Amino acid sequence: MASSYQIPAHNICVEQEIKRSRFIADIGHAESKADAMAFIEQIKKREPDARHHCWAYIAGHPTESIERACSDAGEPQGTAGKPMLNVLQHKHIGEIIVVISRYFGGIKLGAGGLVRAYSSTVQQAIDTLPLSQRILTTTAVVHTPFALESNMRHLLASAGITIKESLYRENVQLHIDVEIGSEAELANNIREKSAGKAELKLNTVK
Repeated sequence: MASSYQIPAHNICVEQEIKRSRFIADIGHAESKADAMAFIEQIKKREPDARHHCWAYIAGHPTESIERACSDAGEPQGTAGKPMLNVLQHKHIGEIIVVISRYFGGIKLGAGGLVRAYSSTVQQAIDTLPLSQRILTTTAVVHTPFALESNMRHLLASAGITIKESLYRENVQLHIDVEIGSEAELANNIREKSAGKAELKLNTVK
């Protein structure tokens, strides 16, 4: 699994009109299926007169998560939810929910037209979506002799790692979170800077 991925920084709403039909796209943050369902219900209450509330979400990692689903919400099968989910998957954004509320304008778009309309509306919304980074970490402990504590603290600070707790026993134990994927590099740096006297231990239970 990748060590980090992009997620929505905050909710946005984008609208476009296609052959008199209004397509209103709302994108939000959803860490879980429950978050996604709550967001969908919120939009339905805000847009009670819309003919359709089509949606798609990926609640978790953009490629690894199995918590993903979509709905055509009354549109012809395969013309709304799946195209919307396809756009999300290609953007590699996680923890995301998108709902498109459609107000029918009296002109039928046809299956191909609906696919293009829902896909382009999601695309347009994502193009303006502010993103933030989700960093996946694992817990670890740096074991270091007392004489090397300041050196190890400096090494961790230079790597942008915050020490969560310091314990003083037979040696110094610096409890940290390490970005997944960078553990080996950090362990090597610690060994080199301490001439093998300090070490990184992963997933240590205190």
